[in-house]
Amino acid sequence: MTVWLVGAGPGDPGLITAKGLDLVRSCEALVYDVLVAPELVAEAPEDALLIPRAKIRQSELNDLLVDLGRRASKSCA
Repeated sequence: MTVWLVGAGPGDPGLITAKGLDLVRSCEALVYDVLVAPELVAEAPEDALLIPRAKIRQSELNDLLVDLGRRASKSCA
């Protein structure tokens, strides 16, 4: 699995790039912060794991992203 970092722009869901929106719509897991518009989070697939970043420190976030990528890679092998 590939882990992507997608910038959602300045909060306006209409300003995300086409590629970013495609990635959100096809993700298996979405880690997002409070600046991401709820309309964008709602674009994730119904079965996607949604993780709000609100109380996750940066070091924990880094570990989480690596863990998610590794777990998906093992399930695809």
